[in-house]
Amino acid sequence: MTKSLEDYTLEEAGQKIEQVLNENPKPIEGLNAIYQYDITDENQSFQLHLADGKAKVEFGAPQKADCILQISFADFKKLLLGELSGTVAFMTGKLKIKGDIGKAIKMENVLRQYNVKQYL
Repeated sequence: MTKSLEDYTLEEAGQKIEQVLNENPKPIEGLNAIYQYDITDENQSFQLHLADGKAKVEFGAPQKADCILQISFADFKKLLLGELSGTVAFMTGKLKIKGDIGKAIKMENVLRQYNVKQYL
């Protein structure tokens, strides 16, 4: 039985994000940025490093991020599944953004190009 995203731990979700982006790197080509996701209810962070068409996920905050996104784990999963728009999450206070807001908008556009459910 395949595990659904709702059942993933934060570490499993991070590993899956890295795997999916590297299997289909077209949407991340040309992006050079470090995104940091602060998962507020888990009191954990991870960084998504995008460079040269490759993705790398690192837990914690080992480097200075271009864009920091603060969100609950439940809302993060909804964002990945396309059930919650980044714009709506931001406007309703479910998502807080620090740093380069333009990069946050680019990430939302990248996410729209993946059908996350096909990778589960």
